[in-house]
Amino acid sequence: MNWRRNLWVLSIAVMLSGSSYTMVIPFLPLYLLDIGVSQNEVNMWSGVIFSVSFLVAGLMAPYWGRCADKTGKRRMIMRAGFSLSVVYFLGAFVRNPIDLLVVRILQGFANGFVPASMAIVASSTPKDKMGFSLGFMQTALLIGGILGPLAGGGLSHLFGMRLSFVIAAGIIFLGTIGVGMLVTEPENNNPPSEGSITDDLKRAFHNRKLVEMLLLLFSVQMVSMMLQPLISLYVAELQGNMEGVALTAGIVYSLAGIAGAIAAPSWGKVGQRRGFLNILVFAFIGAGVFNMGQFFAGSIYSFSVLQFIFGLFIVGVYPAINTIAVNSTDKAFQGRIFGLTTPANQMGSMVGPILGGFISSWFGIKPVFLFTGSVLILLGLLVLFKLSRKKTA
Repeated sequence: MNWRRNLWVLSIAVMLSGSSYTMVIPFLPLYLLDIGVSQNEVNMWSGVIFSVSFLVAGLMAPYWGRCADKTGKRRMIMRAGFSLSVVYFLGAFVRNPIDLLVVRILQGFANGFVPASMAIVASSTPKDKMGFSLGFMQTALLIGGILGPLAGGGLSHLFGMRLSFVIAAGIIFLGTIGVGMLVTEPENNNPPSEGSITDDLKRAFHNRKLVEMLLLLFSVQMVSMMLQPLISLYVAELQGNMEGVALTAGIVYSLAGIAGAIAAPSWGKVGQRRGFLNILVFAFIGAGVFNMGQFFAGSIYSFSVLQFIFGLFIVGVYPAINTIAVNSTDKAFQGRIFGLTTPANQMGSMVGPILGGFISSWFGIKPVFLFTGSVLILLGLLVLFKLSRKKTA
């Protein structure tokens, strides 16, 4: 088995997965306006539409994680990829917000492409290359996050949102075919236990380090997803009109992705040398400061610069959390580790849009940046406190 080939193929696959996702999902608030939702209701509808998929995905993730350990992670990638291609294709034909809600529910059931890909990389990579490999995967995902909004914004501007859904379906379909043809899953010499999902949860919650990482992942994802449904609407607010907003929002989305792609490999390497808890402190506090700064953005240009700098910092959080979580348990449990980090991720993604929609509906979009920045800084200080206690113990 060639771990480098697995890493390259799966990196390309998650890049395509990220591209297909960000071609359509960030623009759902604009799609809601296109299919008849009023300006007064779009914030709350956006929160619900974003959240429902993550609720379903979070509930299903432990089950898919167990399936990955029992029947193979590669098979889970294939299941998720082909299912997503169907779901994206259906998204092109919605007529009202209820139709879109149903499509998003189906998308929740189709979840699991990226976690299963991460799990194969984690189980096939030498331990001393783990931080680099997961950082490399994160970079690939971020490159997808760069290309997707640019393509989706351009297509929406020229042809409307519906074509973006069709092309997204084709992209994830091709990525899945590539995984099926080229990826070799390592043999698991430690067969998984036959216990229930409840047993997996009990085992996880007896691992203090894993629980802490799950809570951090929930928190940072909640913060990120509070912002995602609002950015395209905030771009329109800064512009003062809706003209060309999809294209402009796509460019702004891509800036954070470009920053993340630049910084992610360095975060992984530095974390391997200096310790991933140190990385979490620096990344959380830096992201919080520049996220809070977006409250004061007076133009689309200053907002774009702050988004870019925010992206440099926030990208350091995810590979650090994943690496600490993976290294906290044995290989036989690794598929289920990603089956547990995924619901933490998805639950944060579910709570975030609803909370962001509520705050923005009552107080406007700008105060959301103050709230999210404060949360990120607080998380950094909590990790710093843990580090200081560890050094004095």
